[in-house]
Amino acid sequence: MDHIHGPQSNELFQAQSHLYKHIQGFISSMSLKCAVHLGIPDIINNHGRSITLPELVSALQIHPSKTGFVHRLMRLLVHSGFFTATKVSQNQEEEAYDLTPSSRLLLKNKVPCLSAFVLSMLDPAFITPWHSLGKWFQREEALTPFESAHEMNLWEYGKKNSEFNDLFNEAMVSDSGMMNLVVKDCKPVFEGLRSLVDVGGGTGKVCRILNEAFPHLKCTVLELPHVIADLPDTENLKYIGGDMFQAIPQADAILLKLILHGWSDEECLKILKKCRGAIPSNGGKVIVIDIVIIDDKDEHELTEAKLYFDLLMMAVVTGRERSKKDWENLFVESGFTSFKITPIFGLRSLIEVFP
Repeated sequence: MDHIHGPQSNELFQAQSHLYKHIQGFISSMSLKCAVHLGIPDIINNHGRSITLPELVSALQIHPSKTGFVHRLMRLLVHSGFFTATKVSQNQEEEAYDLTPSSRLLLKNKVPCLSAFVLSMLDPAFITPWHSLGKWFQREEALTPFESAHEMNLWEYGKKNSEFNDLFNEAMVSDSGMMNLVVKDCKPVFEGLRSLVDVGGGTGKVCRILNEAFPHLKCTVLELPHVIADLPDTENLKYIGGDMFQAIPQADAILLKLILHGWSDEECLKILKKCRGAIPSNGGKVIVIDIVIIDDKDEHELTEAKLYFDLLMMAVVTGRERSKKDWENLFVESGFTSFKITPIFGLRSLIEVFP
């Protein structure tokens, strides 16, 4: 048996730590889901100051016998950057927990609040397909892993499972709430437009944000009928049940927020060609809010998050995340002449596409 010593041994132990970290990466996600489920961010926020472990356990209405378990959960979440821990007792043993910018994004009744996004993305419906991903690669079939696991696609699953559909729509609304943070920086993009169609716009969150910033903008949400059932029209916001592959209403601008990354190149071309036919040749445009992979410029964590989304699109739907060149190919093939990318949404960029 060969014995390994010195630098090579250290390298192998580092490799083992790296491997084990990623093997157990799901524990971080599920611990975060647990914190959201228990309402820990809101409990700390409502406490009005840093909260000690006994105070947190009491507020959670958890039996004191589980205090040690709560401490272990919080220790990981502090390490992951979701909370801070400060020594508060004279003997420096007792800790008090407080929020970080990441956990402030999980506060209910705040805008934006991404708690619904956490619960939706970590729902068993989304997690199950990953268990058979290796087998999916080995099979010669056109189904996505989600379809293989559930025997229907994502949209059919949502239609048949109202609880999941509601949670998924809540997640999309919560994600759209981030638009509040950037609309003021995007005013030149929307100024001068009289009408806009938000394709796949869910329950209309983005349009309502745009209406507040641009009161004269007439917005229409084109969405699947079951998503917008019973939603009332307003003076500046109307809902149309339909299929973007069949027809898109005429408007000065078409908005595609996180739509195209969910579809294959062939399907995106069909959507974009419908968009091209729905806008004026002079002054019209398509506004795409989506991920652009920029490996050589993005920070490591940002690239990692984008690559996670890329595999999510592979597992759940037929789409993928795209580079600037990938986007350019789609726009040119679908009949557009130019585009402009503005990376102002963290993970996402705003892309203006012109006929």
